[in-house]
Amino acid sequence: QVQLVESGGGLVQAGGSMRLSCAVSGRAVSSTAMGWFRQAPGKEREFVAFITRSSVNTYAESVKGRFTISRDNAKNTVYLQMNSLKPEDTAVYLCAVLRMGIPWGSIGRTSSYDYWGQGTQVTVSS
Repeated sequence: QVQLVESGGGLVQAGGSMRLSCAVSGRAVSSTAMGWFRQAPGKEREFVAFITRSSVNTYAESVKGRFTISRDNAKNTVYLQMNSLKPEDTAVYLCAVLRMGIPWGSIGRTSSYDYWGQGTQVTVSS
């Protein structure tokens, strides 16, 4: 059974940094494509970042240049480093495992993922 547990969220001032972790069990992250999403109150869940099995990354335009997705195979953990945070980055952040056979053009869709963590709250104050 695949389980994902996010951690590292909290309260930070605008302009600050934070690193989120997604600890995975039941699946090796080295052979798993994974994504980070976020959901603000009253809004739909939106794509943030993605990492392929060969460590090719892609990002939403709103976070490009500020966020970095990475993984540590030894710790079986995926990270999201967030710099230059803005109040509009406030949301619950969730990691997820991509379903097999999903094309590149669909990696931004929540339906393309079959395992999700419970999320971690990130609040950025102005």
